[in-house]
Amino acid sequence: MLNQSKLPQVLSNTKIQYCHQDRLAIVYIRQSTLQQVERHGESTKLQYGLVEKAYQLGWRKEQVLVIDDDLGRSGSNAEGRPGFQRLVAEVSLDRVGIILGIEISRLARSCKDWYQLLEVCALFRTLIADTDGIYDPSSYNDRLLLGLKGTMSEAELHVIQQRMVAGKKAKAKRGELGMLLPVGYIRRLSGEIIQDPDEQAQSVIALVFDLFERFSTINAVLKYLVVHSIKLPHRERSGLLKGELVWKRPNRPTLNNLFHNPTYAGAYVYGRRPTDPRRKKPGRP
Repeated sequence: MLNQSKLPQVLSNTKIQYCHQDRLAIVYIRQSTLQQVERHGESTKLQYGLVEKAYQLGWRKEQVLVIDDDLGRSGSNAEGRPGFQRLVAEVSLDRVGIILGIEISRLARSCKDWYQLLEVCALFRTLIADTDGIYDPSSYNDRLLLGLKGTMSEAELHVIQQRMVAGKKAKAKRGELGMLLPVGYIRRLSGEIIQDPDEQAQSVIALVFDLFERFSTINAVLKYLVVHSIKLPHRERSGLLKGELVWKRPNRPTLNNLFHNPTYAGAYVYGRRPTDPRRKKPGRP
């Protein structure tokens, strides 16, 4: 009769070995925008619920680490994502046995960042788990499936972006795309754009254009406003004072934007500024 006491102990999930449970279980949590964090609270709760899954897989409470530094950050690039960078660093230090995410797209939507994580996980024998199962990046079959999931995640991001841009352009062609209004104008709840109802604000904006017609230079207009202590009207766009009229000291950039804005000529314009990916700052749209 076979002596079962001499058999090696194997966990219920054959991919999870004791060498994995000796290290941390990291639960990675991310939402792409702050609006999603505010409006899609259920998704955030589901991601935090992965902590319980880590307990069920055999990790102790003190071994489970939650990384939620990337809430409100896009997964299109690792730059500007301190949580993802911390995750890679922890794996590279051989401290992580398993990474848990609600889905692959939460970890990365860039193949460059995704394959970097897979290489590090395979080297340090770190597992990856989502709602579909547990994967070992050092296994050929699992690596193939993880690579496919990462590619689909990146492709999904491009499809979403293309749909959003197409919808934005279609709305702009109809003149219905809401853009930030220059000083002296407000938007009603119906969407109609009108001059600021405050008579002092109207008179100051009219004075600024009269001064420019007289002096023909921004510096001369700015000098006149400063000497005569004339401030420019401004409607707060956010915060507790949203919609309130405040008065701010004039400056050259504000006047430059004012004189170059086609709204004062009664024109609706979209696409005034080009987009250059080479000048994109990490963590910024």
